Amino acid sequence: MNYDLIGDIHGHSEPLVELLDKLSYSNSYGIFRHPDRKAIFLGDFIDRGPDQRGVLEIVRPMIDEGTALSVMGNHEFNAIAYHTLDPDDHNRHLRVHFEKNQKQHAAFLEVFEGTSDYGEIIEWFRTLPLWLELDGIRVVHACWDEELMQLLENKHPSVNEYLDDDLLVAASRKGSKEYEAVETLLKGKEIELPNGQAFHDKDGNPRHNVRVRWFDGEAKTYQEAFLGPEQARSHIPEDPIGADHIIQYSHDDPPVFVGHYWLDSEPELLARNVACLDYSVAAKSGGRLVAYRWDGERVLSGEKFVCVER
Repeated sequence: MNYDLIGDIHGHSEPLVELLDKLSYSNSYGIFRHPDRKAIFLGDFIDRGPDQRGVLEIVRPMIDEGTALSVMGNHEFNAIAYHTLDPDDHNRHLRVHFEKNQKQHAAFLEVFEGTSDYGEIIEWFRTLPLWLELDGIRVVHACWDEELMQLLENKHPSVNEYLDDDLLVAASRKGSKEYEAVETLLKGKEIELPNGQAFHDKDGNPRHNVRVRWFDGEAKTYQEAFLGPEQARSHIPEDPIGADHIIQYSHDDPPVFVGHYWLDSEPELLARNVACLDYSVAAKSGGRLVAYRWDGERVLSGEKFVCVER
């Protein structure tokens, strides 16, 4: 099977339709399909953009009818936790309704909160796997960490079939092994900046931790190890970095595709077998919705990115 992997959409249905058309998918009775290829979404369907429902009305039938696959993004996980009451305190939710969390989730809540299908959409989000490994490729929203994946599979065997309450609650408890695992797989490997240093992210929030190139043993400084928008790189210190951020991922391992990192450069490979497909489609100044056309190759090619501008 040949796959078209598609990055974070964040409520932008028009670029999604344009990209599917560019990839030669046709809309047949409300379902986009390709005669001999299948789409794989990297998660983060929701939040930020203007057409939350429209995106789900495109991607969900594709997934339910088998013309596409998907992994869960951190925004879907957050939506589930935001909706779910804490079993130990029914006066609060697993993702607390603080102003910061409400602001991040506002576009989705504006459309779905209080509607008859809100809970049903959340239940569907629970069916999205945290990662996929198939036919020579690997797919995860932010970071491929086999040790953490094994931990989740051992403790929660149905992890990639349904996000049950046991795993959801454990992954919402800071300090648990499940919390560390889900945070890493869906948000990336993060390390603390030295000497209490911080920078501001795209939403203006101060960050004392930095997301890093977890597959890159060549990075020697925090700035070189940083994985995110280039406009933020100059704010990352050039202090020497150790090897704590490295997850062993050999150049001979199967290609892995991630989203999440809000990149703002021209689409390019992160390594010969690592590609990020999140190029900031939801940025206020406009970005790209990016796909990669995979045809079985072990070594990825920068010529196989396909993108549309927003």
